[in-house]
Order: sequence, then structure tokens, then C-alpha cells
Amino acid sequence: MTQTLKQTPSQTVGPYFAYAWTPELYGRRPLATNRLATHDTAGEHIRIEGIVTDGEGTPIRDCVVEIWQAGADGKHAPGAAGFGRCGTDDAGRYFFDTVKPGPHGDGHAPHVAVTVFARGMLSHAFTRLHFSDEAAANAEDPVLATVPDDRRDTLIAQRAETPGGVVYRFDIRLQGDRETVFFDC
Repeated sequence: MTQTLKQTPSQTVGPYFAYAWTPELYGRRPLATNRLATHDTAGEHIRIEGIVTDGEGTPIRDCVVEIWQAGADGKHAPGAAGFGRCGTDDAGRYFFDTVKPGPHGDGHAPHVAVTVFARGMLSHAFTRLHFSDEAAANAEDPVLATVPDDRRDTLIAQRAETPGGVVYRFDIRLQGDRETVFFDC
């Protein structure tokens, strides 16, 4: 008698989801983009950018980064999508044009929830992006407080003033030395 093993749901995630994740490649309107804010969206307009790398520091060219965030008022603001999705380019780079989220009012510092999907990962990875210019709020954040001091900086996006506007740099390292802290959800 032969036994047939079935695939688990995680093992079935594959390139056939391209039509849903990147419908613009098939002539359809995208479900989500990396541009969350319009010109009229209230708040400080920012760019979040970074590189996704593997354990050896090699850029990952075909992963998907998703973000979920509040608006500038700490809630879902009219005119802001609150959700974005971006695939990495050949150099592992991604970016989002959005507004800086406000504090949530429940003790959580302004932050962005980040999910990473990549080939070879059976399950997606969850992390959070905090802002370097929110040191006082970060010090009080209950989620950051659970992260060991020597790893907390992997969750802090560094602010830079550029000719094009404010950019927060948030590199994501999937494993190895200086691995980004990921959370079980």
C-alpha cells in the first residue's frame, strides 16, 4: 500500500499567486501599491525604504513587503490607504510613500506593522518598524519593551532629510548576524 502525502497550506504558496499579488502585470488594477498617501493626505509625508537581505547579506530580489499603518492622527485617516504592498527589485530594494503614523493613544509609539513574504520561507515573517526620532515614545512602547536591548535597534528606522523629503531607512535581514526581530502572531 502506498501512502500519498499532501501539501500543507504553507507549502502551496507559490508563484501562481502572482495574478493576485501583482495584477498590474496582467492588465488589472493592483489591489495594493507602495504609494499609500495622496498629495491631499494629512500628515508628514515620508518615504520608507530599505533592502531585504538573507543571512549572508545577499539582497533578496523577489520578495514582497507589506505594511499596515495608522494615519497621522493615530487612526485610519481619510485619504490614506493604511495598507501597502511592494515587491523588491533586483537589488532587494523596496519603498513606500506614505505619511508618518501618529501615536495610537494606547501606549504604543508610532509604528508600522511589516510582513515579509519570500521564496524559501514556509511562513511569512512579522515585524514592526519604529521611528528613530520618536525616542521617548519608543522607550514607553510595550512591544519594544519585550525586545532585548541589544536587538531593539533592528526595529528602528533611521530618519534622513533628503532633497526629495524625509526618508526612513529600514533594512530587513531575514536571518544571521543582525537579524531583524520577528514576532509570532
